[in-house]
Amino acid sequence: MPVRRLGSTGLEVTPLGLGLAALGRPAYIDLGRAADLGADRGVEALERRCHHVLDAASAAGVRYLDAARSYGRAEEFLASWLRDRRPAPEALTVGSKWGYLYVGGWRMDAEVHEVKDHSLANLRRQLAESRALLGPQLDLYQIHSATLESGVLEDRAVLAELAGLRAEGLAVGLSVSGPRQAEAVRRALDVQVDGAGVFDVVQATWNLLEPSAGPALAEAKGRGRGVIVKEALANGRLSPHGEGPPLAMLGRLAARHGVGVDAVALAAALANPWADVVLSGAVSAGQLAGNLAAARLSLADDELEELRTLAEPAEAYWAARGRLRWA
Repeated sequence: MPVRRLGSTGLEVTPLGLGLAALGRPAYIDLGRAADLGADRGVEALERRCHHVLDAASAAGVRYLDAARSYGRAEEFLASWLRDRRPAPEALTVGSKWGYLYVGGWRMDAEVHEVKDHSLANLRRQLAESRALLGPQLDLYQIHSATLESGVLEDRAVLAELAGLRAEGLAVGLSVSGPRQAEAVRRALDVQVDGAGVFDVVQATWNLLEPSAGPALAEAKGRGRGVIVKEALANGRLSPHGEGPPLAMLGRLAARHGVGVDAVALAAALANPWADVVLSGAVSAGQLAGNLAAARLSLADDELEELRTLAEPAEAYWAARGRLRWA
């Protein structure tokens, strides 16, 4: 897989990366999770599964790994894999995120699974936790789901702390979510501390159903920021577990190219010239292999134009996402 730079950070990544959101905790909001994972969601079982997928990603040449403090034990599982496999530090770029706390207690039926906290105290606490697990392998630290409403992009104490981390050599970024993603990205591009920008990288949801952040992400790329795409399969709606017209259209194109529907959806995300990394959320080596087929798939202009008709209004998309069950 070709290697490229993540914006102007100097960090090396591959077009497809691996996100650990679905591998570090028993419940998540991906469709078809019961079929993909089965009933054994114990800590040891999920750690073995996570290591197996990380092995497959490493063997395929995937260079970017994405975790977060709120992904249950994802950082812990990644750390144990790094200790066991001992990959060369320069062979991987590792990003994680702060700003949410996992409060699900490893229960499938937890009433609340994660809670947002964008305070300075939580930044300091969670950074210490991430560094204790990942050590010098932590290359990129991002605000988890920064929104205009949370006020974190106006919190001068938090921004000064992040600027200090950046000055020490840690790349700093943010992920965004919700129907106002584009506004949050543009606001972040203009954030400065002592005349210097704070954020090196932006991570946003972009998929065929929710492409509204695309123009803002193109602006971020044009201004030297790295761009990471998350949720390219729309939490399973653009995977074999989806249904309706989107799956039918993806299925026709997948049959034409001899790949799975997931590869078509990921290839559409990769076709955006501003995308440095598109994350796979695979939970098995087989699923990862199907996702990675996207890197070898080049969709024609007329196919991409047809796929653009799947876009939904952003408000409707995020309302539908909000109704997905943790399972």
